[in-house]
Amino acid sequence: MEEKFRLAVGIMGNAASMLLYSAPIFTFARVIRRKNCEEYSCVPYIMALLNCFLYTWYGLPVVSYKWENFPVVTINGLGILLELSFILIYFHFASTSGKKKVAMMTIPVVLVSCAVALISAFVFDDHGRRKAFVGSIGLVASVAMYGSPLVVMKQVIESKSVEFMPFYLSFFSFLASSVWMAYGLLSHDLFLASPNLVGSPLGILQLLLYCKYRKRGNTDEKWEVESNCERVKDEEKANQLVVTD
Repeated sequence: MEEKFRLAVGIMGNAASMLLYSAPIFTFARVIRRKNCEEYSCVPYIMALLNCFLYTWYGLPVVSYKWENFPVVTINGLGILLELSFILIYFHFASTSGKKKVAMMTIPVVLVSCAVALISAFVFDDHGRRKAFVGSIGLVASVAMYGSPLVVMKQVIESKSVEFMPFYLSFFSFLASSVWMAYGLLSHDLFLASPNLVGSPLGILQLLLYCKYRKRGNTDEKWEVESNCERVKDEEKANQLVVTD
């Protein structure tokens, strides 16, 4: 019964993470439409890529016992594909300095992931040590992933606008971290539960910031639209006077 419940929570975690990893689709649809990355940060997507690399490897039978963490493999494997796609789109539309920043962060992530896989496979000869090694590094990567929105949160506080902190990304981050924390506790796996103890509070903090500055952003946008309308009307009146004269 306990194993079935753990599997059910794992499936729920997969669904929540699927929503989290696919949430930036709306953001990048806007980037493609405008052909500009604007003020969006690439840091959360690169940190998510590192997290997905490490936990996909963590869940495979090379590290874990057989397929005990199969739900972890499936969703993080999909996450690798999605995050790589987002990073490539960001890279394509970024400025020259933005491209350099993306490359300088992505290349080390790939190298670290490969190094962790090789060391755990050939240096350690039992599952316990491999899980401890990969899990420790994965724990740090997960904390970095959940902490990466702090860059955006700082921008929200300074600009008093949530334009570049999408609601769905914040909400699904909170939801996924909460469900995976439960899965880790049910599995008695601190390497899965611990980072999500950080992710849940950070997700709540993002949602609180969104609620605080959302109305202010809407008010500013409304005022801007009204100002533009008034300016257009003034221009039309001026044009009519010129034609009359």
